[in-house]
Amino acid sequence: MYHDSGTPNRVHSNRECLPMFFSVDPDGDVPIYEQIVRQVKLAVADGILVGGQMLPSVRQLANDLAINSNTIARAYQELQSDQVIEPLRGRGMIVRRDAIKRCTKARNSLVTDSFRRALADALAGGMTADELRELFESELTRQLKEIEQTARASGNGSH
Repeated sequence: MYHDSGTPNRVHSNRECLPMFFSVDPDGDVPIYEQIVRQVKLAVADGILVGGQMLPSVRQLANDLAINSNTIARAYQELQSDQVIEPLRGRGMIVRRDAIKRCTKARNSLVTDSFRRALADALAGGMTADELRELFESELTRQLKEIEQTARASGNGSH
């Protein structure tokens, strides 16, 4: 669910009861460490990761994604400085219990920035306000139906 486009490297980890799905695109415009930072923040904002949950070790995640461990360490350092994760002595990194508010704000900022860029491109490309409204409503309806169908197919009627 949390991934960039392209042909990404993916990992699903169930270590320590932590369902985590990372997906990175080594050829994308966004640096790999930043892709990981974003995915962790989005997972916290969405409640997929909660306070106290362990993250995979630097070595484990680097091996699973087939990327340099320094890249994972850089992502974890940024998440630590952003007060999203913290070290648990002798065990590894865990999600901070107070991280959700910061992560929700970060998610909203990412979405706002993406939306502003798309809107500016559309307006610069000659789309009218009415065309944009119609496109937005149509795409929102399509996305909500897709989420509902996915939830029904997985046996979970809520989302």
